[in-house]
Amino acid sequence: MPNALFYLMPETASVAEQSAAQTTASATDDVYRLACQLAETAYKAQQLVYVHCNDQQQSYAIDEILWQFEPTAFVPHNLKGEGPTGGAPVEIGFDKLGPNKNRHLLINLADQAPQFAVNFGQIIDFVANDAAMKATARDRYRQYRELGIALTTQQPIN
Repeated sequence: MPNALFYLMPETASVAEQSAAQTTASATDDVYRLACQLAETAYKAQQLVYVHCNDQQQSYAIDEILWQFEPTAFVPHNLKGEGPTGGAPVEIGFDKLGPNKNRHLLINLADQAPQFAVNFGQIIDFVANDAAMKATARDRYRQYRELGIALTTQQPIN
């Protein structure tokens, strides 16, 4: 049975002073950074990772963050449909079909739980520190439960 782990993102120190747009942008940045760090950790553990995004723009943002890692922390990755025939250890995509080959870990950044999530042993998702994003995460939580996926939550480890 697949397992989904939701990371409950902590509140940033200056949330009270930020506008709603700034809070959403900050919460999104925090989720993206953690997602990329988790992809790096999985890669180092020799796991194949698929990062599922909402759209092309989001997938490009994740690709860019991974390129900005220190050279000693390089994570071989590619956008779905690009790169080597077998794909890199970390693949980033946004279509409804999912990865081009079997992978160990799904990191979901999309607003919906993808139907192909049941094909993964482990799923990572996020509850961002933003009211609208929390509501969307609650919907995904319900969607995973309807797919028969076991659910847990935890705080990110710094």
